[in-house]
Amino acid sequence: MSPLVVLIGPPGAGKTTVGAAVAARLGVDLHDTDSAIEAATGRTISDIFVEDGEPTFRALERAEVARALADEPGVVALGGGAVMQDEVAGLLRSGDHRVVFLDVTIAVAASRVGFDASRPLLLVNPRASWTRLMNARRPVYESLSTLHVQTGSRTPDEVADEVVAGLGLGR
Repeated sequence: MSPLVVLIGPPGAGKTTVGAAVAARLGVDLHDTDSAIEAATGRTISDIFVEDGEPTFRALERAEVARALADEPGVVALGGGAVMQDEVAGLLRSGDHRVVFLDVTIAVAASRVGFDASRPLLLVNPRASWTRLMNARRPVYESLSTLHVQTGSRTPDEVADEVVAGLGLGR
């Protein structure tokens, strides 16, 4: 069973918030892979990064994304860096997945999530780090996506409407 929609994009793009709105429109559940990892480990993503290192987190993430892509029937929201793992990108390419790249500018992302200790890859010089991450990730997000949606200063409902319509999933 494959998800109806898979959301990818950088921190602050609205994957979880928009995902919930898309799921509500489609009458399905939202599965956020970062939240699932936190629930399974009883720790925050930040704590896993700090205490165990990024390689440990990425291994947990790979396993959870693979499971979610195989088993979750609704909307799946991936962590921002998940697609940078070859195994995850391969799963998205090899499956018949509807992948939506939710895009956002740094100014909007910063206002939405702030750049603090809860974002371990953005701890040192957050704006420069976010820009560097996006320069590396943007081509991957674009190559994997079925639909590219700018979230900007739009409401989650406006973005969700565009996602549902853009994928032809309206009911």
